[in-house]
Amino acid sequence: MEAQATIAKAKARLMLENPFFGAIAASMNIIVDDDLQTYSTTPDSITFGQNYLKEHSPRDIEFVLVSSAMHSLLRHNTRAGKRHKNLWQKATDHTINALLHRNGVSLPLEAEYSSEFEGMYSEEVYEKLKDQMSPEELEEDEIIEIAPQKITHDEHLQSEEFIEQLISKMNLQGTLPKDIRKVLPALFSERIDWQEALYRYISSYQKSSFRFMPPNMKYLYRGITLPSLGSELLRIVIAIDTSGSIDDELAQRFLGEVESIMLQFADYEIDLIMADSKIQSHRVYSAGERLDHEITGRGGTDFSVVFEYIEHYIDYPSLLIYFTDGRGKFPQHEPNYDTLWVAPQMIEVPFGDVISLQV
Repeated sequence: MEAQATIAKAKARLMLENPFFGAIAASMNIIVDDDLQTYSTTPDSITFGQNYLKEHSPRDIEFVLVSSAMHSLLRHNTRAGKRHKNLWQKATDHTINALLHRNGVSLPLEAEYSSEFEGMYSEEVYEKLKDQMSPEELEEDEIIEIAPQKITHDEHLQSEEFIEQLISKMNLQGTLPKDIRKVLPALFSERIDWQEALYRYISSYQKSSFRFMPPNMKYLYRGITLPSLGSELLRIVIAIDTSGSIDDELAQRFLGEVESIMLQFADYEIDLIMADSKIQSHRVYSAGERLDHEITGRGGTDFSVVFEYIEHYIDYPSLLIYFTDGRGKFPQHEPNYDTLWVAPQMIEVPFGDVISLQV
C-alpha cells in the first residue's frame, strides 16, 4: 500500500506541475515487484522494486515515471534501425532529458543531459554523439538492427487517438511543453492541425478553461486522468449530410468527429440533425450522454432543409457545423448565425467558413 501511495503521489504532482508529461506517465501500467532491485520498463509498463521506491526521493520517482513514459511515446525501441546499441540508448536519454529539463522537470545528478541537445530529436543527437567518439569506442559498441514496427493500439497504451486528443487539449490551453513540436514532429500531422482549427473555432463560442474535476471520461476507466474543458454551456447545432454521395466510411468518420467534439467539451447541448433532401432525424445531446445514432437517408442533397428546420424548431442558435462533401443545393440566403462547413476537401460555399478534414 505504501508503494502504491508513493506512485500515486508522484503521478498527482506530475499532473499538476506538468499536465502533458503527467498524462503520458499516467497512461503506463505501474507494477511493484518485491524481488526487483531497481526498475524496468516495457512499451506499456514500468515495474518498480519495492526497495527502490523506499530509498529514492519523490522527485526521482517522478523522473522515472515521465522518462520511461516518454521513451515509450517516442517508440525508441522500434526506431533504432541499424545503430550502435549503447550510443542509441544514450542519444534517446539525452533527447528526453533535454526536453524535460527545458520544461522544469527535475533531473537526477546521474542523468544524461546537455543543453546542446535541446530541441533535437534522437536521430540528430545520435549522429552528433557518434561524431564525438573514436573508431575504437564505436567498435566496442554492439550494432543492433531493428526494422520499423507498427505497434497496434492493443500493444501500446498510448494510442494515436489518445495522443492526438491530449495534444489538442494542451494546445487549446496553450500549455504544450516547450520544444515538443521539434522532438515529436510526426505527432503534429495535418489531422492535428485541422482538428485544432475546428476546436479553436468551436471554443470561441464559449469561455473555456481546463479543469480536472470532472476529468475527461474517455480514458478514466484505464486509470488515466486528463483535464476536461470547463466552461459555461456550449450550445451548437451539428448537421450530418446523409445523402447518397456519402459512403459508409465517410458517414462513420463524420459521427466519429461529432463524438470527439462531445469528448472535447465538458458542458454542452448539441442539436444533432441528420439530413439529405429532407430531415431524417433530430436529437439533442447533453454533457455525459453517449453518442448513439444511426445514419439514415441516402437520397439527394438539399442543404436548405436544415436551415429551414433550424429556423422553425431551434431557438437562437449561435453556430451550425455541417459535415458534408459539399455536393448539393445551397440555400439562397445566409442565416443570422455562423456556419462552419466541414468536408473531406475544400469546397466552395456561398457563406460561412470551411475546414477540410484529412481522411
